[in-house]
Amino acid sequence: MPRVSQHPKSDSVNFRIDPALKAAFTLAAEAEDRPAAQVLRDFMRAYVERRNRKAFEAEARRQSRAAAERARDPGSDEAQSLRELETLLDADDFADDWKA
Repeated sequence: MPRVSQHPKSDSVNFRIDPALKAAFTLAAEAEDRPAAQVLRDFMRAYVERRNRKAFEAEARRQSRAAAERARDPGSDEAQSLRELETLLDADDFADDWKA
């Protein structure tokens, strides 16, 4: 019967590892009744997700700082948008709760 899998094998990775670490890792995976290969794939996915998240956050900070810099110019669109937002908040009964 052909192998049916949601994630078919497509490549492999070979690397050297300290025998004591391999034994400890294997025991830990077995203790959770999980194949060591699956645990490694999960680690790899988590690593890639963390890296992508860090890149996303860095770009968001860069864009935020750039927008804040543009907003310092009173004639900029960003400054105008902030003035309009402040006007709306001042007209709102909850304005005091939102302003620090």
